[in-house]
Amino acid sequence: MLRESAIRKMDDDAAWTDVAPRQRARFRRLTLSDFRCYERLELDLDGRPVALSGPNGAGKTNILEAISLFGPGRGIRNARLDELPRLDGAGGWAVSARLDAGDDERAIGVGGGVDRDVDRRRCRIDGATAPGPSAFADCLRLIWLTPAQDRLFMEGAGERRRFLDRMAMALDPAMARVSSSYETAMRQRQRLLDERSRDEAFIAALELQMAENGVALAAARRDMAGALVAAAVEDEGAAFPAADIALEGAIEAALAYQPAAEVEEEFLARLKSNRRADAEAGRALVGPHRSDLLVTHRAKGRPARLCSTGEQKALLIGLVLANARALSLKPDGAPLVLLLDEIAAHLDEARRAALFDILDDLDFQCFMTGTDASLFDAWRTRAQAFNVSNGVVCEIG
Repeated sequence: MLRESAIRKMDDDAAWTDVAPRQRARFRRLTLSDFRCYERLELDLDGRPVALSGPNGAGKTNILEAISLFGPGRGIRNARLDELPRLDGAGGWAVSARLDAGDDERAIGVGGGVDRDVDRRRCRIDGATAPGPSAFADCLRLIWLTPAQDRLFMEGAGERRRFLDRMAMALDPAMARVSSSYETAMRQRQRLLDERSRDEAFIAALELQMAENGVALAAARRDMAGALVAAAVEDEGAAFPAADIALEGAIEAALAYQPAAEVEEEFLARLKSNRRADAEAGRALVGPHRSDLLVTHRAKGRPARLCSTGEQKALLIGLVLANARALSLKPDGAPLVLLLDEIAAHLDEARRAALFDILDDLDFQCFMTGTDASLFDAWRTRAQAFNVSNGVVCEIG
C-alpha cells in the first residue's frame, strides 16, 4: 500500500541524529553534445566544488541545467525537451557523465530529440537503458537554487509548493511518482466532471488514486518541513537565518492528529461529495494541490514575505542549506550534488565567505555560477574554477 511505503512519521526524524557514513557523489567528467549553446563540451572535474564565472549569456547556467536533467521534473529552467537542442544542431541532444561515489563508479546519460519521443528523456546507466530520471536517484540526487526563485515568498502558493516538493523528492525520490500520480488522477477526474461523464466507477477509481497519493504527498511535505526545522542553524550570528515553517492545508493539518488511513477516507468522501462543486469551479477545490508553505524569519518573528529582499535571499539560502544538512544526516546517506546559479551575486563579502565555509563543511560537490571570478575568491584552492565565454569553457589556474 502507498501509505505503508511512502508515508513516514515526523517522529522518525529523531533517528537522523545517529549519523551514518556519508555517501558522496562526485562528477569526474561531464559531456554535453548539441545541448543549448554547446556543440560539444567536455569537462574533466577533480571532485572539488566547481565555480563557473563569465558574463551573462555566456552559457554558465546551461551547464547547471544539463546536470539538473538527471533529476525528476524539467530541470532548473522548467524547459520543454524540444527547447534543449542546439539551434544549428541536428535536432537531438545528449548529456553524459562519469560519476564517482566512493568505491563505485557509474556512467550515466540522458538525451532527447525532436524526431521521436519528444516528451520523454532517454536515460542510460552503465550503458543500459533506464526507465526514466527516477532511476538515477540511487547514484545522484540534486538540489538547486536559481535567481528565478528569489521571489519565492512573493509569488503564488504554487511556486512554494513546487519548491518544497523538489526538496522532498531529494529526501525520498519515490515522491516524484506519488506527485505525478496525484496530478494525473486529478486532471483525468476533472476532465470527466467537465464532460458530465456518468462513468461512476472510473471517477471513483480516480478519486481513490487521488486520496492515496494526495495523503502520501502531504505526509512527505510534513516530513520535509520537520527535517528543515531540525537541520536549521540557530546561532545568533548565523549568516543565513533559521526559519520557522508551517504548512497551510487541510490534508497536512489533519495528519497532525489523525492516522493516515482516516485522513484518506475523509479526503475520499470529500472528493465524492464535491463532484458537482468541482465541475462548476473547473478544478478540485480540496487537496494538497491547494496547500501553501509559510516561512517566518525565526529571530525576528516576521513572515518571509514582509522581510527585505536581502533577508528573503538569506532565508532562501538557509532553507537550501538546511535541506542539504537534513540529507547529510539521513541514515541511508543520499548522494547529493548542489546546483547554485548566481548564488553570490547579492551577498556581501562576509556572507559569501560564510556560505563557502558551510558548503565546504557539508562536503557535497556543488556547481556555482557568477558573473565575476572574484565572487569566488574566498574559495581559494578549495574550488575548481572555470571561465565561460561564448560557449567556451576554460579552467582557471
